[in-house]
This record gives sequence, C-alpha cells and structure tokens, in this order.
Amino acid sequence: MSIDRETVLHIAKLARIALTDDEIELFRSQLSDILGHFDVLDGIDTDGIEPTAQILPLENVFAPDVSRPSLPQAEVLKLAPLTDDGYLRVRAVLE
Repeated sequence: MSIDRETVLHIAKLARIALTDDEIELFRSQLSDILGHFDVLDGIDTDGIEPTAQILPLENVFAPDVSRPSLPQAEVLKLAPLTDDGYLRVRAVLE
C-alpha cells in the first residue's frame, strides 16, 4: 500500500510535528513499507485458527495467602531511621 504526501501531512498535524519536505518523503516511504508488511500478513490463511490473546495458559504464580506472625512493633521501630511516638516518620511527599 502506498501512502501519499497528504496522508503524511495529516499524520504530522495530528502528532503536532513540523516536517521538512525531505522528512515528508522519508516518512511516506517508511509508512508505505510498514503497511506493505501488513498486506503480507493479510494474505495468510487463518481459517480454523482460534483467536487468542496469549499462547500459554494462565497460571497463578503467587504464594498461598497464609497468615503468620509479624515483627513486634518495637523491633520494627528500631530498624527505622526516623520514628515519632511509636510511628514511622517519613518525609513529606507533598509540600
């Protein structure tokens, strides 16, 4: 499929980019080549092939959700660089 100059200019306008005459010709040629590859794919017989989003079956890779004891608060606070009245202190994210 061949793309004309006006189509390249339309795409450039949508992308809000300015193109020189050399760039217009370069992109016209490149876009035409890209669409040519899709024309080849359109020629492949896919009758009887089920559409799929992925080729491998989905599998849960997470560990089971098992309750277990956590660290004591005093030990966690000892590991923190800043604490305040039994809480972790962090820098302000928004000022």
